[in-house]
Amino acid sequence: MTLLSSRPPQPVEPGLVSRALEVAGRLANDATDVITATAGRGAQPDPKDSPFDWVTDTDRILERHTRRVLTAEFPGVPVVGGEFGADHGADVAEYRWVVDPVDGTANYVAGVPWCAYSLALIDASGPVVGVVADPYRAQIYAAARGRGARANGKPITLTDRCGTAGAIVCTELTRKGVWPGMGQFIERAAAAHAGVRVLGSAALAIAQVALGHAAAAVLHSYREWDVAGSVALAIEAGAVVLDRHGEGAALPVDALLVAAPGVADEVLGWWQESVG
Repeated sequence: MTLLSSRPPQPVEPGLVSRALEVAGRLANDATDVITATAGRGAQPDPKDSPFDWVTDTDRILERHTRRVLTAEFPGVPVVGGEFGADHGADVAEYRWVVDPVDGTANYVAGVPWCAYSLALIDASGPVVGVVADPYRAQIYAAARGRGARANGKPITLTDRCGTAGAIVCTELTRKGVWPGMGQFIERAAAAHAGVRVLGSAALAIAQVALGHAAAAVLHSYREWDVAGSVALAIEAGAVVLDRHGEGAALPVDALLVAAPGVADEVLGWWQESVG
């Protein structure tokens, strides 16, 4: 993928943004209907496989549907997806779509009400448009560069925090399980009287920061399609996005911290101290 620039985001033609928001919103509503109708019903991957690698028919159906619609509506804009990879030229295109049809597949299979559909339009500066469907809460979160963030059409503005005491901090396991230093990170949070939650969806973990439910989210590793939609939401709501070194980047190369501005340095410190 194209490495994202740390320069200020480049302007985007307003008509493209409006059309991308409209189409992405329709696709998120489609995904909500499919996920709520099928979760926990007959989707049983091989139990010998890792739940971090599970793929269901729903993942494939939703990604194929997304690709068909986007190809028709935005010809020439490549799509990168969690199940079928990248269209030709996605690494050099001016814009690309990234989609995760079911983020939190293990939860979806089990019927645990915590998974998401995530879709984003990206350029060299980061997310241009991001939409995340939270099917179990009947919420569609949407954001566009310079236009703010909304939940079911209502504006979202992050209320800053002055400390982490009493707050929730989200993280997620990596594809191999516990990340190096994760135990120490949880201990440092507990010492600061904060609680760490591992709930099984990177997209929704970041969304909780944008919505003000969590103070921060740390992802020690991630895939672009998992988080791009919710990163758009977080940035437009007023959250800070940093890499593991504390540098600002919309989508850092291999790890990220999304936080309310007032607690970003504190949580970054826990993370850096935990991984050495």
